[in-house]
Amino acid sequence: MSDDHPTTTPGENGGANSDSDGDAGHLTHTTDDGDVQMVDVGDKPDTSRRAVAAGEIRLQPSTLEAIRDDRIGKGDVLATARIGAIQAVKHTWETIPMCHQIPITNVDTDFSLADDRVALEVAVETTGKTGCEMEALEGVTTGLNVVWDMVKAVEKDDDGQYPATGIENVRVLEKEKRPASE
Repeated sequence: MSDDHPTTTPGENGGANSDSDGDAGHLTHTTDDGDVQMVDVGDKPDTSRRAVAAGEIRLQPSTLEAIRDDRIGKGDVLATARIGAIQAVKHTWETIPMCHQIPITNVDTDFSLADDRVALEVAVETTGKTGCEMEALEGVTTGLNVVWDMVKAVEKDDDGQYPATGIENVRVLEKEKRPASE
């Protein structure tokens, strides 16, 4: 059973399917009538949870050099992206319709620069009834979007396009769950 999908019996929670184990035959966010619903996690015990997500934005080498040398006209790219990533983590429940609002206890961001890309890892921690991988993913995607916004003036080609720019490889690296008492 997935730790984010409580087992229900037909008729519980507005008719959610039973024995939710994450496969497509057991949709936990729809009723038997096909109506969308939020999963009831109220009876689940609080557990300490951590998730780490990562992704990268492909940029021109000259843009990476300008980031390293703090020569981007909008300001400090990575400091601004860090703030954006943290804000996104805290507001995930407002943008992902079926996410629960959870108490975020910690957010770590780690940027690394290569010759042609900025990589970002976001680690999120919480103590609660549901996981925090969506918050980590929101942190990564927003942090990388902020990087793009900060450097778009130097990334555009002569036609105003972004042929060398792209956000890639966004994924969950790890997800942990342990009893809150540990």
